Amino acid sequence: MEFLEGNCDVSAARMKFKTDRAIPAEGYRIEVSPKKITVSSSTESGRRYALTTLEQMGESIPCCVVEDSPRFGYRGLMLDCVRHFFTAKEVRKVLDVMAFYKMNTFHWHLTDDQGWRFEVPAYPKLTEVGAWRASASLQRMDGLRYGGFYSVEEITGIVEYAASKGITVIPEVDLPGHMVAALASYPELGCTGGPYEVRSGWGISDQVLCAGNPAVYDFLDAVLDEVCRLFPGKYIHIGGDECPKTMWKKCPKCQAKIAELGYTDDERFTKEERLQCHVANHVQKFLSQRGRKVIGWSEIMDGELDEGAAIMSWHDNKAGIEGAERGFDVVMTPALNCYLDYYQSDDWDNEPLAIHKGRRFLPLENVYALDPLDGVKPGTEHHILGSQVSLWTEFISENEHLEYMLLPRMIAGAEVQWRNPEVKDYGRFLRSLEAVHYPLLDAKGYNYRGNMDKNKGGYRVGGIIISAPRL
Repeated sequence: MEFLEGNCDVSAARMKFKTDRAIPAEGYRIEVSPKKITVSSSTESGRRYALTTLEQMGESIPCCVVEDSPRFGYRGLMLDCVRHFFTAKEVRKVLDVMAFYKMNTFHWHLTDDQGWRFEVPAYPKLTEVGAWRASASLQRMDGLRYGGFYSVEEITGIVEYAASKGITVIPEVDLPGHMVAALASYPELGCTGGPYEVRSGWGISDQVLCAGNPAVYDFLDAVLDEVCRLFPGKYIHIGGDECPKTMWKKCPKCQAKIAELGYTDDERFTKEERLQCHVANHVQKFLSQRGRKVIGWSEIMDGELDEGAAIMSWHDNKAGIEGAERGFDVVMTPALNCYLDYYQSDDWDNEPLAIHKGRRFLPLENVYALDPLDGVKPGTEHHILGSQVSLWTEFISENEHLEYMLLPRMIAGAEVQWRNPEVKDYGRFLRSLEAVHYPLLDAKGYNYRGNMDKNKGGYRVGGIIISAPRL
């Protein structure tokens, strides 16, 4: 930024827009004089981000020249709407704050053991049965029937709303594990035939799709065909994480499929890991025929994954570094920098209930400290698409709690995604939170975590403290 003499009253200034093809696709240039603001960009996205910057600067700003563009093309947020369900209105509010901080990808976690959240015409029981469980809380059985799902109209509306703000929606259908809600709906898709129940607790279930059953592949094709119809973006997320092989080792159908494919154990992968890769490759071929690309958690690399897939590195950066070396595109979302469901401090008793109490927390500075290219070998950096902050909701049942866990750590993640490391400054970032972002969040009606000395025992909402729920 270059400062000039004088100030500008934004509300009274004349606004002029110019197209400059030399500016990067999502970049912009702002020239502010006392009575005129000129915005130059090569795309609508660049113009949108320039106007967002002006809004963040306020009504009276110094005359200046700002030239800006993002470091990464993928700037993401993942929201889990399975473990707890959030309304279409609440999802839109998340999209609003993403857009305000120039994030452009919404990764929407829509299926898991604890619920199925969208309709599939060929399999109506997915929402009739799979969208509901026997307890609202996942920490204790409370006997309250809980669930919900998004109608076709709601999903279409959210996808269109996101697009109007420059945000692409990536849906996630987690497979072949994390599928108990689907198995409860159609038990014949499991290795044992059930019965199964939608899970009312969380953790990793041994019950997964039967990879030796041809009906499973018909099921996946029908589900993903509907996903492609609802979501026009390039990527479809297929999960792939935490899929135990316990049932596959016992299942005659799965073992017969392994023998048919000629898989054996070797020093790199077990035959069951290769079977999971077979499922992923089937899905990848199906989606490729529809012009889509697979993205999944880093475990989908365990086996001979076909070229063209992308991975999300979530344990740490190591899988992402390996993936880039193997030629896969990568989104970095390492848990200890990006998982916003973790406690925000080690003041365990004065924070809302969260994951890993007494063991692990994720303070604001650790989110800000991430460099998605750290450790990536020269010559493979182009495979790092960007980074993503991720919010799982096992402990989050209320929108106010969701926003508290999201903000301001999401803002720190957005800076990681946009700024080059040489211009990052944590001290400046903290000052900007107090001077700029907290007042803006207050004005827009968002809850957020302020300083803990102002915020013992609950949430800060416009300076007012409300009690934290204990699920």
